[in-house]
Amino acid sequence: MKKFKFITAVTLALTAALSLASCGGGNAPATDGADTSDTASTGAVYRTIDEIKESGEINIGVFSDKHPFGYVDENSEYQGYDVYFAKRIGEDLGVKVNFVSTEAANRIEYLKTGKVDVVLANFTVTPERAEEVDFALPYMNVSLGVVSPESKPITSLDEWNADDEMIVISGTTAETYLTQNYPDIKLQKYDTYANAKSALENGSAAAWANDNTEVIAYSLSTTGYTVGIPTLGSKDTIAPAVSKGNESVLGWLNDEIAALGSEKFFHADYEATLADTYGLDYEEELVIEGGTVAE
Repeated sequence: MKKFKFITAVTLALTAALSLASCGGGNAPATDGADTSDTASTGAVYRTIDEIKESGEINIGVFSDKHPFGYVDENSEYQGYDVYFAKRIGEDLGVKVNFVSTEAANRIEYLKTGKVDVVLANFTVTPERAEEVDFALPYMNVSLGVVSPESKPITSLDEWNADDEMIVISGTTAETYLTQNYPDIKLQKYDTYANAKSALENGSAAAWANDNTEVIAYSLSTTGYTVGIPTLGSKDTIAPAVSKGNESVLGWLNDEIAALGSEKFFHADYEATLADTYGLDYEEELVIEGGTVAE
């Protein structure tokens, strides 16, 4: 009888433990401290605003090699237009900003897995991306552009030489646009902006297609190159992105962007980080204040 009671007690204990595990209880480790409560419905892993505040730190994905939007300077400090905004987010939340270096191709992955709470990496809003992440209000206008050597400028894609190749960054709107609209153009794909620039300078491709802000900045800072196609395809916007379904952080960001518009924050950001590259002629064309896109 004692043996039977002992076996029964063990069985009940195991059953209770399994029940807790299936309900998400117990001491199962969370992924990078992120909330997994919405994983079942969206597949996303994220933290709420309250959890971010409680931790004292927000993880923001930015570029580390895309001057002047997100880059690491000679003192190993993050700088740029997106970084300036990220620092203000941390200040207004009352938390430290942990900058997470990201590449174009892993921006969505980093959000889905909870590696970052927000992506501020020159992220163009598209319907396809909006199916996987949630975008907050926009803070910048953008379109595609094409930069090429001044000695052999590319001014149109309609008469593209079949033997030439075009440089793109993997995971960008330039890659998507060219694949869909110019499938006969051969693409050289790179994960980093540094490698893309090196490929162009080495002459391994005829041109580089990317956000027009990026290629204009490159041509202005690099002798011998010109933006022969300043606008390609439709005009789009840049916005912060959060994990799909993270209404807590999304709502806070939308309120933040709307409030910052009243103080012309993004004009100040432009003048502090972009004016040295573009001058002031592009300011009104590129900046969006308060999330409102000019008609």
